[in-house]
Amino acid sequence: MTRQFNTVGIVGLGTMGAGIAEVLARTGITVVAVDVDEAGLARGRGHLDHSTDRAVAGGKLSAAERDATLGRISYATSLDALAGVDLVVEAVPERIELKAAVFAELDRICGPDTVFASNTSSLSITEIGVHTGRPGKVVGLHFFNPAPVLKLVEVIRTVVTEPDVVTDVVAFAEGLGKTPVVIGDRAGFIANALLFGYLNHAVRMYESRYATREDLDAAMRYGCGYPMGPLAVLDLIGLDTAYEILDTMYHQSRNRLHAPAPLLKQMITAGLLGRKSGRGFYTYDGPDSPVVVPDVLTPVAAAEGDVAREVQRVGVIGTGTMATGIVEVFAKRGYDVVLRARSEDKAAAAVGKVRRSLEKAVSRGKLSAEDRDATLARVTPVVDFADLADCDLVVEAVAEELPIKKAVFQALDEVCKPGAVLATTTSSLPVIECAAATARPGDVVGLHFFNPAQVMKLVEVVETISTSADVVATARRVCLDLGKVPVHCGDRAGFIVNALLFPYLNDAVKMLEAHYASADDIDNAMKVGCSLPMGPFELLDVVGLDVSLAIERTLYLEFREAGFAPAPLLEHLVKAGRLGRKTGKGFRDYEV
Repeated sequence: MTRQFNTVGIVGLGTMGAGIAEVLARTGITVVAVDVDEAGLARGRGHLDHSTDRAVAGGKLSAAERDATLGRISYATSLDALAGVDLVVEAVPERIELKAAVFAELDRICGPDTVFASNTSSLSITEIGVHTGRPGKVVGLHFFNPAPVLKLVEVIRTVVTEPDVVTDVVAFAEGLGKTPVVIGDRAGFIANALLFGYLNHAVRMYESRYATREDLDAAMRYGCGYPMGPLAVLDLIGLDTAYEILDTMYHQSRNRLHAPAPLLKQMITAGLLGRKSGRGFYTYDGPDSPVVVPDVLTPVAAAEGDVAREVQRVGVIGTGTMATGIVEVFAKRGYDVVLRARSEDKAAAAVGKVRRSLEKAVSRGKLSAEDRDATLARVTPVVDFADLADCDLVVEAVAEELPIKKAVFQALDEVCKPGAVLATTTSSLPVIECAAATARPGDVVGLHFFNPAQVMKLVEVVETISTSADVVATARRVCLDLGKVPVHCGDRAGFIVNALLFPYLNDAVKMLEAHYASADDIDNAMKVGCSLPMGPFELLDVVGLDVSLAIERTLYLEFREAGFAPAPLLEHLVKAGRLGRKTGKGFRDYEV
């Protein structure tokens, strides 16, 4: 039998402490909430009233249940009120000296069997626990914000935590309806260790003016299906909180990727802390508001007179999944499309792929039979490059090998009319290399569609140092006409999405390689704790470990950043032929 924690103390009634108190009280537990003064208690009550009222309005709680929940919580301004509780959860600000003082005082007040838990997101549980006479009864119990909504709880054990205490706390978390994962005492634990490196990387990308805040956030939302972009997440967390977490991680890991971006410190000094202060990377209509309002950095809509070239006829080179998807997208939108393949058989097969995709849309009621026929009628399969001569835009979607792409662009340079826009769909190769293979580098741009092109909204518009302004304007206008979300960036490895995504995936592999947590726990932590659509190992197996390794090598060679070096475990799996779902074996085994 595991121990029951019937009465629980909460120290600190900020957003997180109040959220934890609500979770406990809603499951029938008696809560004693302590804050430093009456003003702190009033703020905490305000958080609880607002959250429970919203739950009632949303039909998730009845008025009677809300009243019963709030009735289970008592309030005090002295830690002495916690003398008789079974468990204490500390949720004070992320400062080790403050937490140490709280735990030392609790050790004096509480009975010898009382278990102490810290909700810290990054500080050492071991260092906190040594300030008590019972380090064996100290654990980390890291809830995620908002605590009433997010299911993940990280249970952190130290080298001296008693096994029974871990078992009891895990059972307690499960009784709250949470998903606990048990891990060792390391800065950032699972979720923050992976999340904050990614967030910091996004800040550095913004700091260098590589992309706008809107494009960075849109790229990760539409390219990866993330619920929020990285800069919006930082505003939600609080820039000061993020800085403290990153600084703690850096001092433990000495990994330069964890060193807080200088811009974070500057913004904190200026009082731009995110939603809680009403301004961060974005401006909000008031403190603690989620509503973004326009400010001086908000992009203005393109003027009517902006110069863009006329595009009516589009060429697509290639017969793979990406190429046929792009053909379908353009043809459905009303463009005449010339599909160039290496042979008549390949051309016919590619048109067949488009037809099957359209028929699937008809069977699902998303397309009429008439629109299917009209779409197919706009597609002309060809074999000779010369048949692309009258195209206004040509999109290359051949194999991701630079010599092949350069040969295609050399051929296009010879046959395409002056003023035609030449685009490559590369996801990681330098666009300027394709441009340099022509005598018209100003006409070359990157148009990185995401797979499947028919479904994914994002297109990365990649501008080289030679791309003409009207070519960029043309690429953007075409993307908008296709119903896509264009984001703009410069011509460097990974563009936006892959440059942010793959270092995070690589960090997850390194975490597994170090035996810190299992692949299942890491995947669950990121899906449940961060609301990501897939865990890192699920995603790696879908993308393909060989493709992932190639992208990570490209990033490492471009930036020479030690933290980008591919994890040896990934290289070993690729050498062993475990490439993911396509081979039936990757980080997991699949039925083939």
